[in-house]
Amino acid sequence: MSDFLRHVDATVQAAVAEDQAFSDLMPRLMSESQGAPVTVLNMAMTKMGEGIAAAPPNLGCWLAVIAGSWVENGATVFGAGEPVLDRLLNVAESGVAFAAAWQKATGEQPPDPEGRPSQEIVDTVSRDFDDPVAAMMSWFSLEKFALSANTMLSASADLRASVTDRESKADLVAQLSEHSAKMDWVARLLRVLENERLLVLDRASRQGWTVSIGGIGDNFQLHVLLGGALLGHPGGMPGEAVPAEMVSWFTDTDVPDSGPIVNSFWNLVDARGEWIYNEGVPADIPAVNGVRVVVLDPPSYARSFPAGRRHPMMAARLTVEGRHLPEDLAGWWQHITPARNPVG
Repeated sequence: MSDFLRHVDATVQAAVAEDQAFSDLMPRLMSESQGAPVTVLNMAMTKMGEGIAAAPPNLGCWLAVIAGSWVENGATVFGAGEPVLDRLLNVAESGVAFAAAWQKATGEQPPDPEGRPSQEIVDTVSRDFDDPVAAMMSWFSLEKFALSANTMLSASADLRASVTDRESKADLVAQLSEHSAKMDWVARLLRVLENERLLVLDRASRQGWTVSIGGIGDNFQLHVLLGGALLGHPGGMPGEAVPAEMVSWFTDTDVPDSGPIVNSFWNLVDARGEWIYNEGVPADIPAVNGVRVVVLDPPSYARSFPAGRRHPMMAARLTVEGRHLPEDLAGWWQHITPARNPVG
């Protein structure tokens, strides 16, 4: 075992045991991690995950931050992604209760999650918790677990795909967004669909396509990636093909400093005739017979938006899996309502 792996093991053991040595071992591990090869970081990730799962939140959150920094430097999330997400949800549940207890006791907003613990805080919430110290420590670990979860979810399609009961988990985390912007980002990532099939229908030609999506953070992104996949391609929609560079800005490439602007190709409408707003997310699109449906209509007015992705660390994909001729879709159109134009 290398010296680095031994140090990881010692740091994790100290965190789990609440050993005072952790305060010296943790910053040293942070420093040594910067020069460690990705292969070695990958070897250490499962041990870090064990520590994140077992250590008290005020110490486990530091392990989560370190593991997140490894992922940002190219390491896998395997071994630590699920423990980070589990602990984040655990401290979020505690955090919601902590915020409610604090507001009940004081009539004021709870302390800044990036602040410092104190005996006064313990005393303020003590009536509502069997272990008010643990509740306070969970509150002050929120930001660090959220920082790590944001990295893990952004980097791993497999981790995003593994999320079950995503809406209730996103709702839980979103309850803390007024206290932490990082929790808002995690809530959004929890709603990102992976390996989801959409039925895309062109109202004018009555043809359609089945597409598979993943890593799409908002409907601006969906809008452009649909254009990139369908416009100007054989078996797709008539029109000028979307430049490959533009598609890359909504897939996995940073946007130039010049801040390019995209002109809208069409209106996206759901099966009920309601507009699919670009500010929303694919998870908002209602399903018909278990499939989310997107209807393409000509744009009602000229509009444009800046290029780029809501979650810059998350790569997106949209793949056309099949084309459907009008005769294939005869049974579908009876479920599709004409568009309702909100600008009237």
